[in-house]
Amino acid sequence: MALDEYSANADIIGRDEINDLEAILSVSNTDVNEAIHTVEDNADAIFTWDYEKGARPALNKLYEKAKHAQWNGETDLPWETVVDLEKNAELQRLQFADMQVDRTGTPLEKLSDADMIQLSIEMDNWTLSQFMHGEQGALICTAKIVETVPWIDAKYYASTQVMDEARHVEVFAKYLQEKQNGFYPINAHLKLLLDDIISDSRWDMTYLGMQIMVEGLALAAFGFMQQMTPDPLLKQLLRYVMSDEARHVAFGVLSLKEYYSELSTPELRERQEFAFEAAVRMRDRFLQQEVWERMGIKPAEILPLVVADPGRVMFQQMLFSKIVPNCKKLGLLDAGDGWLRTKFTEMGVIQFEDWQDTGEEYESLQATG
Repeated sequence: MALDEYSANADIIGRDEINDLEAILSVSNTDVNEAIHTVEDNADAIFTWDYEKGARPALNKLYEKAKHAQWNGETDLPWETVVDLEKNAELQRLQFADMQVDRTGTPLEKLSDADMIQLSIEMDNWTLSQFMHGEQGALICTAKIVETVPWIDAKYYASTQVMDEARHVEVFAKYLQEKQNGFYPINAHLKLLLDDIISDSRWDMTYLGMQIMVEGLALAAFGFMQQMTPDPLLKQLLRYVMSDEARHVAFGVLSLKEYYSELSTPELRERQEFAFEAAVRMRDRFLQQEVWERMGIKPAEILPLVVADPGRVMFQQMLFSKIVPNCKKLGLLDAGDGWLRTKFTEMGVIQFEDWQDTGEEYESLQATG
């Protein structure tokens, strides 16, 4: 491949146009009834005989912080809180009353006010479900980082993140099972992304896909939901999780900044393409097609209206407010001929490039320790 050549969109994301709704909806989860999903992990486990703790001071500081910031999902959250889903959904609707859309002449017209409350409940359930599935992906990926990263300081920190991710899966599962009566299967776009991250043999791709992309978007999404929900239990749960996630993303930034400074232009190009693929897959999953199907509305009929809604567009853009500055910090935005900058511009998210990166802001997000 010549230095000025990049893979076509179809080779990276499976379609030519980023916003091709028909192609997006053609991706579906075909094994929703299976309890086990297997992905081949092609990585080598790496031992290091260099045990010098603190050789990378920033990572060592993060590790020490993580040891003091552990919390117990069973005892530190007020699980006795009564969660009234309908009341909370109505409060959320009132909070965003000025953003309510006119349902006349749309597929939403057949939904009653009670149905709209249920739609809000389903959307929250779907969102929390994908958080839970993503956290299990992070659990697996961080265990892989412990195996594959060559630095002892990174192995030490990653081991604390394995515990963090197990706790996150635990509390989201408990909330969904006890307060929301079950959960949605994993979204097909998220599943494809997690499979790609786990199956890649290169340790830095695990960092890039999970620590920078998936966790970066999750950190922004947690913040949005934490501000929006009227449920005090969910507010506190998300606050604790955000505190951990900020360290996790900072871990990715601090680790990859050193490594990427040594990569060649062709090697950085592969990382740019991987970051773009991850960004598109994560954006696609927020169309929530499974929710519309459960509500008896054909996704192909409602989604053109959803993607055109200005409020929705703004929300989706804000989800990238952590990812773009972190990619810039790593040198990925402008590596080579700035291809990733062009792609993020096409996605409408480049305006976040000068926002604070997580390597700098994580301490301000700490809730414990």
